[in-house]
Parts: sequence; structure tokens; C-alpha cells
Amino acid sequence: MSDEKDVQHGDEPQPHERLHQLQRRLAGFAAARGWEPYHTPKNLAVALSVEASELVEIFQWLTPEQSVKVMEKPETAHRVADEVADVLAYLLQFCEVLGVDVLDALAAKIERNELRFPVTGPPTSNCHSSE
Repeated sequence: MSDEKDVQHGDEPQPHERLHQLQRRLAGFAAARGWEPYHTPKNLAVALSVEASELVEIFQWLTPEQSVKVMEKPETAHRVADEVADVLAYLLQFCEVLGVDVLDALAAKIERNELRFPVTGPPTSNCHSSE
């Protein structure tokens, strides 16, 4: 018997399947335009950095309080969503070219961080792992 989640979503792909479909769609988009020779790891890493910088630019001069509310304004929310999509698109293409399973890589990184930064008491907000 399937659970309620399966019934609600029917034939919709699971998140990891959807991610793979989007990755293949991006590869097909580039192939159809003859862009594959330009999609080298170096070029994709540079493009990823540029797109991430465009995302940062939206927040550059905002206060922390303003940055939390950035999605409340439709025009700013649209810009943020577009830049997030650009960053993800280049990251997925980068992973596709190098054969990196992005979800496996993320899971492994989280596991390493959990070992590196064990919980030793109640959460505190006065320091970050980079400090």
C-alpha cells in the first residue's frame, strides 16, 4: 500500500530524478546550440562564479534586516530567483561535465561537517564555524 505522499504526487518524479532530468535538459540545451566545446570545467566554474557574484550584488548594500525581507518585493524576488536559477544551472552543468553527483557530494560534505563540528551544547548565535 502506498503512503499518502505517493498518492498526492502520482507520477511526479522524486527530487533526485527531477534534478537529473533538469541536468539532462541543460545538457541538451547546450548541445542543440553547439555550446558543448565551451562547457569546459574552467569555463563553467568561471560562469558559476560570475552568476554567484550577480546574486551577491543584489544584497551588497542591504542591511541584514533588509536582506531578510528581499523576497517581499516582487521585482527583487524575481531577480533573486533568476540569479539562483543561473547559479544552479551552471553548478549542474559543471557537475555533469565532471561526473560529480551533486546530491552525493552534498550528503558526504554534510556528514564530514557533522563530524568536524559536533554539537557540544545548546545552539548559540554569537559565533560561526568560520570564526
